[in-house]
Amino acid sequence: MIAFDDVAVGDSLPGASFPVTREHLVRYCGASGDFNTIHWSQRIARDVGLPDVIAHGMFTMATAVRVVTDWCGDPGAIVEYGVRFTKPVPVPDVGGAVIDVTAVVAVKDDAARTVRVDLTATIPGPDGAGPVGVLGRARAVVRLA
Repeated sequence: MIAFDDVAVGDSLPGASFPVTREHLVRYCGASGDFNTIHWSQRIARDVGLPDVIAHGMFTMATAVRVVTDWCGDPGAIVEYGVRFTKPVPVPDVGGAVIDVTAVVAVKDDAARTVRVDLTATIPGPDGAGPVGVLGRARAVVRLA
């Protein structure tokens, strides 16, 4: 596990790219009990105005925080985590999607021995456009030894 004294505000965590397939979504449906058809039926998703099947918001949130848990080495060290959902993650049947996550240490609290890590989660924009943010105000507070 990373030590509190070895961390400074402005430190970047190792980023990661997470592939997402329809299989991931179906498995998440089963694990979460959220079988909303927009997460597995392309026809229904498009009928309600979505570009394709979309990832669950909580799936996207959980995927993003993996950067923090991989960095700190202990999922139990996260004492607070919150996001705002800004854009859905469409998951095409062929090729799936990729969520790119970066993170930086934004605040260090010496008294509590915690750091706040700010995350950025994006997907490639349509037709090769620049990245599109899918989470806003994504912040994790981590207690370090």
